[in-house]
Amino acid sequence: MSIDEILEEMDELLDKASSVPFVPHKKVIDGERMRELINDVRLNMPHELKEAKKIEFDCQRILNEAKINAESIIRKAEERAAQIVSREAIVTEAKKKAVDLLTKAQNAAKNLRQNAAVSVAKVLNDTEDYYARNLRSIKAVKAKISSTITSEAAGNSINNI
Repeated sequence: MSIDEILEEMDELLDKASSVPFVPHKKVIDGERMRELINDVRLNMPHELKEAKKIEFDCQRILNEAKINAESIIRKAEERAAQIVSREAIVTEAKKKAVDLLTKAQNAAKNLRQNAAVSVAKVLNDTEDYYARNLRSIKAVKAKISSTITSEAAGNSINNI
């Protein structure tokens, strides 16, 4: 017999019961029969209660698993976000260092070019001075030679007369 059937029988027992004189809302019922029906309810109830408790346990287990999974997903998402932020910070820092290195390299190259230009100009000036001195020396020697040749030619012309 199911609980619903037992409860229906209890209801009928109350409906068929006679009222207490002068108190119509109170009824006289067969106590033995009512106790049997209550015992039947107790005997039949565990199966349905077990099912209900099992369902409740399963619901609680599913909720706990969902909560654990949600926490795990959130934790992984936070870790991933931290990694992305960390990578972005590293990339930003690397870009900044690259710009700094490039700027330093460009400045160093500019300084080297300027220093090289100054050195080349100095070498060229020194070379020009060297050749100018040599040219003056050559012109002086040439002038001496010309003057010696001219003096000897004049001396020879006088001797020829």
